[in-house]
Amino acid sequence: MTASRYAGQATITVPQDDGTTRPLGVPRVAVALTAAITYQVRDGDRLDLLAAAALNDSTGWWHIADANPAADALADTQPGTVVGIPSE
Repeated sequence: MTASRYAGQATITVPQDDGTTRPLGVPRVAVALTAAITYQVRDGDRLDLLAAAALNDSTGWWHIADANPAADALADTQPGTVVGIPSE
């Protein structure tokens, strides 16, 4: 089994309304990756499928999301959208 990319991530303790606390992962700062190629999204494309085809790893979809900083990663899968595909 592959280790999660969140394994070993720092946590912060967040107070809850009921007085208890809850550990949450520290937000990850995304570094915009340089796109090696561009691709025009077609109907039915998903980031995991693009990652499988371009990076040989469907779990690397977040590399594509990082290379295309948008408020909503789902916008990267709208047909006609041109997305950058990183080499990693």
